[in-house]
Amino acid sequence: MLYNISVTFEDFLKTENEKEYKKQLDAFLDKEEKVILPAQEDWYKAWRLTPFAQTKAVILGQDPYPNKIDACGLAFSCTRITKSLNNIFLEYSNDLNLARPSSGDLSSWASQGVLLLNTILTTQEGISLSHRNKGWEIFVGHYLQLLNQEKEHLVFILWGKNAQTYRSYIDETKHLVISSSHPSPLSARHSFFQSKCFSKTNAYLLSHHLTAIDWRLS
Repeated sequence: MLYNISVTFEDFLKTENEKEYKKQLDAFLDKEEKVILPAQEDWYKAWRLTPFAQTKAVILGQDPYPNKIDACGLAFSCTRITKSLNNIFLEYSNDLNLARPSSGDLSSWASQGVLLLNTILTTQEGISLSHRNKGWEIFVGHYLQLLNQEKEHLVFILWGKNAQTYRSYIDETKHLVISSSHPSPLSARHSFFQSKCFSKTNAYLLSHHLTAIDWRLS
């Protein structure tokens, strides 16, 4: 299958920047008096590492880590191993029979086509969800709609209730949705563990003659 390579994030961003909700979001960010995380050059890092044409899977997070050390522009990824990442790596080890990674850096997944996308791309330093309902959710929803429309055989990995609210954007006759509870310690035991999201993703990609993800992390 040939992916639509004519679509780019830059074109998408240019179109969204002309819309009223995005103008209001940009104005809010310009006036924000507190430190914004991640750094501005990393707001769109997920797309920089995972261009539209190369995207094979999407993992949706919620918003950035609220501290400078961890906020990097990729959902769930950071150098240390957070409680959620610890559970992700437990499932990773059980599903793939791999040793637990020593770092939480997931950028190698992103470089292989796994879009690690938060549904809110910025936050105030020290305050989670402080930029909720400012427009990022609309922006991300529009991009998911674009992926859904222009591509086939993507895998959407939806961990937790927030991510699952975006399921309505996905045509499940064209794409695979893997849905479970969030990997946080409060909810992982409900359905995240034993969800086998990693092996299921690769089985689906291979069944459609696409290259599997090498999930191995150092």
